[in-house]
Amino acid sequence: MEDWSDRWSNINKYLERSGPFTDPGFKPGEQVKSFLHEQCKVLVIGAGGLGCELLKNLAMMGFKDIHVIDMDTIDISNLNRQFLFRPEDINKSKAIAAAEFITKRVPGVKVTPYFGKIQDKDEEYYSQFTIIICGLDSVEARRWINATLVNLCDIDNPESLKPLIDGGTEGFKGQARVILPRITSCYECSLDMHTKPVTYPMCTIANTPRIPEHCIEYASVVEFPKAFPNKKVDTDSVEDLTWIYQCALKRANQFNIEGVTYQLTQGVVKHIIPSIASTNAIIAAACANEAFKIATNCTSYLNNYFMYIGDGGIYTHTFEHQKKEDCPVCGYEQIQFTVNPKLKLKDFIQMLIDRPDISIKKPSLCSATKPLYMQAPKNLEMATRPNLEKTLEELVEEDEEVVVTDPALPISMHIGFTYSLDEKLVDDIVNA
Repeated sequence: MEDWSDRWSNINKYLERSGPFTDPGFKPGEQVKSFLHEQCKVLVIGAGGLGCELLKNLAMMGFKDIHVIDMDTIDISNLNRQFLFRPEDINKSKAIAAAEFITKRVPGVKVTPYFGKIQDKDEEYYSQFTIIICGLDSVEARRWINATLVNLCDIDNPESLKPLIDGGTEGFKGQARVILPRITSCYECSLDMHTKPVTYPMCTIANTPRIPEHCIEYASVVEFPKAFPNKKVDTDSVEDLTWIYQCALKRANQFNIEGVTYQLTQGVVKHIIPSIASTNAIIAAACANEAFKIATNCTSYLNNYFMYIGDGGIYTHTFEHQKKEDCPVCGYEQIQFTVNPKLKLKDFIQMLIDRPDISIKKPSLCSATKPLYMQAPKNLEMATRPNLEKTLEELVEEDEEVVVTDPALPISMHIGFTYSLDEKLVDDIVNA
């Protein structure tokens, strides 16, 4: 497609003159236009529903050097909302297909794809970008890139600060936020705000099911283990999902409940929240606007959290999410725990896993003198496994620091203990 001379005329109106909402530090003219079009390099992480909108917006707003990372391939179910893809793109890389479409559609814009995981790249790779924008559906991936950028940032070197713009959607709800590593609250600071997965009381699904989801959950957690005692549900198996669907349908007929479908069965078993195209468009627009404001300094950027709710009308709210001084990623303080010294190491590890503000899955722990419990490699796991039954006082001195690592985070957490002989501290953990 041929380009035309006035392609950026509407964008340039914001960059060639000041206005009543212009930031005091904004300097209109050729320099800011040159930076936006020729020097600013943006990374988009994720090329799905949110990523497609982001790539389109950024390309149409004058960002000419865009990179995109995605590890997924295109499925037929993506075509209803991920508009950069066509039927002939099925089974192709999302990142490559999206990059080819944008590059062809908007002359002068170069989109560089990478088909793989964000963990494949090192700090040197991420340090080349001016702005990084996340359009992810994975909490683990968000935590990883957040921790990487915080770790990359050196307060004495402004060039090392890489603004992270994070967008997320959940049905008719969404949020956009601006994270300035080591300055504003980071993604880890807000882990306890996340919506917990929907669960159904066992007594309800077993005795008085009222909705289709109750029947599906019963088939999944009660009937499937009975029929296949030595097998876990494979959420990607068509056979397993079909069996659960048929079992749920029988139970629904017994209780005169309508609405059990194969698609709903997939959603309940795999904990899928439907993706709404309009929500993706709104959140992607908010993220792209913040990228434009940060790149050009034409007006003040978001400080620092925008939320959108569209399931009962239209509601938006902007607020400043406060930084947590004891955040394990961007905080500078050691995380302190008051525990009973009789607490077993395995129970303390479970406490770490259960805490929503830490939210780790496979932690490894070591003190300054020895490993306490290591998840890998296998021989080290076997060697430290007996420590799980030992009490904390047998393993760690009260003033000794414990370092916690986890595959979800590229950095370590530092923990300090205060011992208390309150028996309730043990009971609360063991009986939780």
